Amino acid sequence: MTSTETANTPDMTPEARVAVDTLNKLARELAEREKTTKVQIGYYTGKHPLKYASPEFASYFGSRFAGFNDNWCAPVVNSPAERMNPLGVRLDDDQDDPSAGDVEATQRLGVDKDLERAWRTNDGDRGFSEAVVLALSTGRSFATVWGEDDDTPVLTFERPDQAIVEYGDRGQRVNALRLWRDDRHEYAVVDDGDWLWKFQRDVVSRDGRLRSGLVVPSTALGGWIPRHPASDDTWPLRNPMREPSTVELSNHSLLDRDNPLSDIDGVIAMQDAINLIWAYLMNALDYASLPQRVVTGTEVPKIPVLDENGQVVGSRPLELDTLIKERILWIPGQNAKIAEWSAASLDVFSAVIERAVEHIAAQTRTPPHYLIGKIQNVSAEALTAAETGLVAKTRERTTYLSPGLRDIYRLMALAMDDERKALAVRSGTVVWDDFQYRALGQKVDALQKLHGMGFPFEWIAEQYGLSPLEVQRVLAMREAEQRDTQLDDMLERVEVVGKQATAYGTLVRAGVTHDAAEEATALPDMEHTGLLPITVQSEEKAVAVPGARNGAPPRRPGSFDGS
Repeated sequence: MTSTETANTPDMTPEARVAVDTLNKLARELAEREKTTKVQIGYYTGKHPLKYASPEFASYFGSRFAGFNDNWCAPVVNSPAERMNPLGVRLDDDQDDPSAGDVEATQRLGVDKDLERAWRTNDGDRGFSEAVVLALSTGRSFATVWGEDDDTPVLTFERPDQAIVEYGDRGQRVNALRLWRDDRHEYAVVDDGDWLWKFQRDVVSRDGRLRSGLVVPSTALGGWIPRHPASDDTWPLRNPMREPSTVELSNHSLLDRDNPLSDIDGVIAMQDAINLIWAYLMNALDYASLPQRVVTGTEVPKIPVLDENGQVVGSRPLELDTLIKERILWIPGQNAKIAEWSAASLDVFSAVIERAVEHIAAQTRTPPHYLIGKIQNVSAEALTAAETGLVAKTRERTTYLSPGLRDIYRLMALAMDDERKALAVRSGTVVWDDFQYRALGQKVDALQKLHGMGFPFEWIAEQYGLSPLEVQRVLAMREAEQRDTQLDDMLERVEVVGKQATAYGTLVRAGVTHDAAEEATALPDMEHTGLLPITVQSEEKAVAVPGARNGAPPRRPGSFDGS
């Protein structure tokens, strides 16, 4: 029992036994997947066995080249993965209802700010980058969303050999399993959409034996017992989102959801061939890279044997290892002569390797300059054209990954207890960063032309590559720069004087003397033109206010002048 468990282990109710049956079924399927997943991840990380070698070559040199690889699977996966940067999700325009929330701010920002903030809080960019590499390498990866007590979503990404999702007839997620282990126990979490069932058992090897060597009894429960962490209020734990909290990020599957394809499945065979050619090349370096001499028709040289006084007492043949090291072959006989085999040219091996790499580039739509590295004096337009296939491939992969991302954002909205937003996300649009790398001058020139055509500045900033928050920050700075400070000060002063004049009139109408009202409102001295209020008139048609004399300040209405 671990420190996270309570002292009382929950009973295995009939519902719990159904959860264990689901666990065992999904665990068996996950174990079958793991066989292929382990190989695919191994090829991405550079763990390649030596293949296609003859039995004789493998017997003599197989162990010598163990651990060597010329890994081309990694750049095939990394080249599109490094361009897949989600910026957020833009909600469905049909949800634009001002009475339902801050929709105007959401539309101006382009993506939902609450979901984007939750993504950043969970370090979603890093987790998604790693998940994309696994999805392209193995065909799938997973993400799990949960909610804290303060409605803050918790997002974690899962490996394809530690998670699995079961689908219904209409493609809906029905059950999800997460399975992992430490040195002592194997842990499992079954999520049926209503409850989270947590179990554990002693670590079991794939052949059904414990680490101690004892055979595990074949029982209906498979050795699983309930696990009730102290942080959980109940067992099982209620799922407030009412659907499985684990989402699958799947690569393209040729309409077969259970078998998504890996981007390196077609590269593995060529990768094995490249490694074998390298093994042949390095083996040839030992035996054919130096000139080899042949001496025929004479005896093998002998080395004199000396006694303790330095006198020759005999002789012995030159050691064979010395002859091999010096690349000399002696053939005894008559008519002595010397010949030489020139050093072998190893260019044939490197030429085959380069051709194989070119095939990988063409088959996987990876730009040649990503793999070969020999492009010189090439214009920006030529490099852009060379990356056309990669850009199209990246955009295609985001089409496959966007449904899973929408489900992640929707679960995050449910974790925040915002069902309306979750409904809007279902038909929302995942916003991605630009897939195309362009020269800065080329990009700025194109954006300036689009702005001249009438495209709004906010859209231009988005296309430039700024994140949604950076776009809003730039808009605020641009607005501050364009604001006229003197005009703002004048308008602010006019507003203050207007309020003072209103207060002055209110006090006078209430019976307060003019001097007292003027002192109370701090209204500054101002000269009256003599025109009637709120009337624009020429001087010829001006109607003087009673009491105004030759431009002298008029009497205040109701004032006493002593006449």
